[in-house]
Amino acid sequence: MWIAHRLAGLSPTAPPCLVFLRRAPAGTGVFPETLLCLSASFNPITVAHAVLIRQASRLISPGETLLLLATANVDKGGEGLPLERRLDLLLRFAESRPEISVAAVAHGRFVDKLEAIRAAYPADTRVVFLLGFDTLVRVFDPKYYEDRNESLRRLFGGSECVVANRGADGPEAVQAFLARPDVAPFARRIHAIRLPPDMAAVSATEVRARLARGDSVQDLVPPEVQPALAAWSQSLRTG
Repeated sequence: MWIAHRLAGLSPTAPPCLVFLRRAPAGTGVFPETLLCLSASFNPITVAHAVLIRQASRLISPGETLLLLATANVDKGGEGLPLERRLDLLLRFAESRPEISVAAVAHGRFVDKLEAIRAAYPADTRVVFLLGFDTLVRVFDPKYYEDRNESLRRLFGGSECVVANRGADGPEAVQAFLARPDVAPFARRIHAIRLPPDMAAVSATEVRARLARGDSVQDLVPPEVQPALAAWSQSLRTG
C-alpha cells in the first residue's frame, strides 16, 4: 500500500521530519501564517477531533490545519487500528477540506514535532498545537525528558497550545493545572477552550469497542470515514 511505502522512511532515531501524505491545497504555501496542528493517535479520528478543530479555528483563524500522526508515540501502544488505516481515514476526512494537511512523524514528544514542523514550513510561521487536557498533562510529565525545563522552554518558545477539557476533567481542572508553579511560567502560551460535555466524553476507545461488537459508531466518527470503518470492522469479524 502506498501509505506504508511512505512511512517506511520514518525513524525515531533520525532527526525529526514530517512525511506528508497530503499537502493542503489552500495551505500556507510560501508565506508564514498560523498553522494549527492537531497531533493525536487518531485511533480512529472521532467527532471530538472535528469539534476541536472547529472550536480552535474560531479562536486563532489558522491559514492551515495539520493532522499529524506519530508512528512512535511516547505513551501509547500499538493496539487498535493499523497506522496505515488511521492515515487513510485522515485522508478521507481531509479530502473535502482544502485547508487540511495530513502527515506522519516518527517522534512522539511535542518538542520534536515542533522541530519537524519548523523544517517543513516557512520561517516565522506561528505554530499552535491543539490538544486535549490529558495530553497537556503528559507534555509536562518529567519522565519524558532528560532536561524537562530546557525542552519546555524550546517548545513554548517556538509554539503555543490550545487545550480543551477532556472526559471527567472540566474547564476548572484545566485552569487549576495552568496555575501550578511548574506550569504557570508557560501558561501565557496556552489557550483554553471549552468542549461541551458530550464531546469531551467521546473517546476512540469506545469507537473501537463498538466496532469490535459490530455496533454503530455513527454518532462518534465523522461521516466521511464511516463507510471505511464499517467495511474494516466487517472484514475483521468475518476473517
